[in-house]
Amino acid sequence: MTASDIKALLGIAIKTERFVLGISQEELAERAGLHRTYVSDVERGARNPSIGSVEKLARALQISVSTLFGQATGAHASKQLVEILLVEDNPLDVRLTQRAFEKAQITNPLRVVSDGAEALDLLFATGSYAYRSKDDHPKVILLDLNLPKISGLEVLRRIKGDARTQHIPVIILTVSNRGRDINECRRLGAETYIVKPVGFQKFSEVTPRLSLAWVLVKPNGTLSAQPRERIFDRP
Repeated sequence: MTASDIKALLGIAIKTERFVLGISQEELAERAGLHRTYVSDVERGARNPSIGSVEKLARALQISVSTLFGQATGAHASKQLVEILLVEDNPLDVRLTQRAFEKAQITNPLRVVSDGAEALDLLFATGSYAYRSKDDHPKVILLDLNLPKISGLEVLRRIKGDARTQHIPVIILTVSNRGRDINECRRLGAETYIVKPVGFQKFSEVTPRLSLAWVLVKPNGTLSAQPRERIFDRP
């Protein structure tokens, strides 16, 4: 793992913890006694923070330095697992999803982004994610429809309209299984949907419908899903 890898993964770990707490970069910077631009650069992997700054950020995030570095290096070590991308702007729904996976002891990396623009940057290695390989994609996407900046429907449209990403299974997160949005998601190519909040049972029920040889990994083995044709649930 190179120094640039460590910077990038540490930035992702800090941003993920900040999002779980539901605080802005400005608030994190204030809590840590650092400048917001400095925090922004660290989160983007554009700055190599000092140990002192990492300690301040860890305290501000209410975790230990070892936990923060463990999350960063753990993300690198688990790249061989199926990575799940959660695109969700509601911190409560994010935490409920994380707790559901933790309770089920699912060890797959769960990456969280909070708006449609950031999701597209991550998927296509642009903007603050320009350091990523253009071939480094999550294997499953959990996509909320009501997103800031760029809507979930538009994100889905771009994912399924690009040859680089159209193969990625997309599970729509919705508050209802009825309405025109569900039909439009079906038309655009989403695999299925889950009515929020996301629980492990709901997720495990839809994964056999995805075109994956396997999708989830527990500490004691693998949960398999046989490949099938895409089937979008009917309301």
